[in-house]
Amino acid sequence: MLTREKFRLYLQLIRWDRPAGWLLLLWPTLSALWLASGGFPGWHLLLVFTLGTILMRSAGCCVNDVADRDFDRHVKRTAQRPVTSGALSSREALAVGAVLALASFLLVLTTNTLTVGWSFVAFGVTLAYPYAKRFVSMPQAVLGVAFSFGIPMAYAAVRADIPVQAWWLMLGNLFWVLAYDTEYAMVDRDDDLRIGMKTSAITLGRWDVPAVTAFYVLFLVVWSAVVVPERSSPWWWFGVAVAAGQVVWHFTLIRHRTREGCFKAFRLNHWVGFAVFAGVVLSHW
Repeated sequence: MLTREKFRLYLQLIRWDRPAGWLLLLWPTLSALWLASGGFPGWHLLLVFTLGTILMRSAGCCVNDVADRDFDRHVKRTAQRPVTSGALSSREALAVGAVLALASFLLVLTTNTLTVGWSFVAFGVTLAYPYAKRFVSMPQAVLGVAFSFGIPMAYAAVRADIPVQAWWLMLGNLFWVLAYDTEYAMVDRDDDLRIGMKTSAITLGRWDVPAVTAFYVLFLVVWSAVVVPERSSPWWWFGVAVAAGQVVWHFTLIRHRTREGCFKAFRLNHWVGFAVFAGVVLSHW
C-alpha cells in the first residue's frame, strides 16, 4: 500500500525537490529540438522530450542510488538518501526506476523507429554510468555522454536522420557536463578520496579550476561553431554572452575550492543552459 510517507520517500529518491538536475538535461535537448526543426518543434515533440527527460533522469537517480548505496553512506552529502539510509530497499528503488523508464519509453514509441533505436543506446549508457565511477578516472565523461543523448535523439525525431552537427552539439554539451559535474565532484573530493571513488576532481588535482573553465569555454565555442552557420543572429550572441558572464561568476565561486562555493556553482548551472537555449529560441524568432 502506498502511504504518504512512502510517497514522500519516492519523491526524495528521484530528487523531485531538486529540479536543477533534470533542467541540466532539458535545456540542451530542447535547444537541439529547435535547431533540428528550424524553430518551434510542435507540441507533440516538445511534450515527449520534456516529460521523457524528467522521467529518465528520475529513473537514473534510482539506479545510481542502488549502485552507490555502499559508498554513499560514507559521504556527508549523500548519507541520508532513502536507499542508503535503509528507508527504501534496493528492490523498491529499482522497481520505481523501471516504471519511470517504461513510461519514458512509451513516450519515445510515439516518435519514429530511429529515435526508438537510439533510446536503447541512451538507456544503456545511463545504466553504465554509476559503475564507471569504480573503473574510469574521468567518469564525468561517461555522464556527459548519457546527459547529451537527448541531442541526437531530438534530431532523429525531427528529421528521421542524425546529421553531423548533432554529434558536434553532443560533443560540445559533453564539455559542459564535464564542467558542472567536476564542480559537483569537488564538493565530495575529501570523502571520495577516503573511500576510493574515482572522479574528475581527483584526477585533475590542482588543475581542476582551470580545467572547469576550459570545459565551459569549449562548450560555448563548439556550440557557436554549429549554430552560427545555421542561424547567425545577435540573439545567439546575447545568449552566449549571458552564459559567459555566468561562467566568470562560477570561476569566482570555485576558485577557493570550498564545498559551499562548488556546490552553489553546480546547483546554478542550469541557468547557463537556459541562456544558451534562450539564444537558440530567440535567434529563430
